[in-house]
Amino acid sequence: MNVFEGCSRQSLSKELSWINEPKSWEVNEHQQLVVQAPPMGDFFIDPAGGNTKNSAPFLYTLVEGDFYAVTRVAVDMKQTYDSGCLMIMADEDHWAKLCSEFFDDMPSILSVVTRGASDDCVSSDAQIVRPFLRIARAGNSFAFHYSVDGVKWKMVRYFGMDIPATIKVGVVAQSPIGEGSTATFDYLKISTNVIGDIRSVN
Repeated sequence: MNVFEGCSRQSLSKELSWINEPKSWEVNEHQQLVVQAPPMGDFFIDPAGGNTKNSAPFLYTLVEGDFYAVTRVAVDMKQTYDSGCLMIMADEDHWAKLCSEFFDDMPSILSVVTRGASDDCVSSDAQIVRPFLRIARAGNSFAFHYSVDGVKWKMVRYFGMDIPATIKVGVVAQSPIGEGSTATFDYLKISTNVIGDIRSVN
């Protein structure tokens, strides 16, 4: 199911909601979500303390139980850390995201897992401008994957998080130290038909 279906311009389906709705966004004629991240928009809880950011626009739907979610994203990468991400959230202190991000002057795949404080993991210099991103859940286990072509997938990380059965699942656009950037999400497909080991994508 593509949850962007039924949306048009700035009209969302009843299943979708914003955290930090941006000033500029639309679902275009191709059913793509185009989001303008605001300056300094980010989700991050610095493990060193004293710096919590929760200002990026996050469009989500509620999902109960096991699932997998897939998107494809292109980001107008102007400044370091400009990114478009697939994200899950239980609450403001328990969330995780898988990102196509501008890092070390190149498109890269990064991930963040937050359990009170955030980590920050650089996984790959993807060298692609429109990667596929995938998050899968089985119980309290989660797997992150990315793909160049949507067929062959590479695992980014596999981790556990003790969170409720129903969580927010969606996409986020970020520009943590920049003046804003645009992320275009081709779709957001979510399925609750999870079979087998989530570390493998068949």
